[in-house]
Amino acid sequence: MADGWRWEYDPDAEHVIGGLDDLAFIAHVETRTEELVRAAAALYLDGDAYQGASPPMRREVVNGGMFVYQTVPRHQCVYVLQVTTL
Repeated sequence: MADGWRWEYDPDAEHVIGGLDDLAFIAHVETRTEELVRAAAALYLDGDAYQGASPPMRREVVNGGMFVYQTVPRHQCVYVLQVTTL
């Protein structure tokens, strides 16, 4: 991951992806999330010192479904909040 930045399921993986058995879809979600982390690290160079409002929740469409995420610069984290399959 980008220096200091990470991603996680919020509140936890069981809540967000528990019960999903499509491992390829979950891999698409996690790969795209890793890309979002790298982008956030480049955009918010001093993330833990960031003073502005956090960006709004966003959604990403990936092969097989979509997911909702929130980037919180002060936490240096991208939180995956909801995953939906087709």
